[in-house]
Amino acid sequence: MKITQEFVVGKAPAAVWDFFQDIPSVAQCLPGAELLSANEDGSHEGRLSVKLGPMTATFEGQATIEPDAANRTATITGKGVDRKGGSRGQVKVVYRIEGIEGGSSVNVDADVTLSGPAAQFGRTGLINEMSKRLIGEFVACLEAKLAASTPDAAGEITAGEVRGLSLFFSSLWAWIKRLFGGKSE
Repeated sequence: MKITQEFVVGKAPAAVWDFFQDIPSVAQCLPGAELLSANEDGSHEGRLSVKLGPMTATFEGQATIEPDAANRTATITGKGVDRKGGSRGQVKVVYRIEGIEGGSSVNVDADVTLSGPAAQFGRTGLINEMSKRLIGEFVACLEAKLAASTPDAAGEITAGEVRGLSLFFSSLWAWIKRLFGGKSE
């Protein structure tokens, strides 16, 4: 299944690109992700826990990243296995960072393939909803980390944390309203 997301970050493309090259920091910002090791061949071992409908899958696997600094793009190829549930997943992600007025636009195109029990719950709508929520959490963390790296950014960090908390509560409220048949505003 194809997933396309775009988000805006209030920092220059060079700063966003530099952040994306810091794999441990990126992993810290991905909800449910844990970086286990960086291998000599440039690949990374990790674990990703995701909730798909009523089931939770924890994929353990490997990812490789092929950056193109000149164009501020990269391709991430990963695969993993949920040993407990028997599901398998593969993903190919291409991201592109472009300068816009006031910051950067990040475009993410992903092709996700699930097999096993996770495929039953991995409907496109559910995956898209989950990816929107995860991207929102990722962006809040990214902005907070970029603000923290700015020498005079103490006020920005608080704003980033507040945005992240607001995002969490607005996502939770939207989910509760959908669960009980309420309409989105």
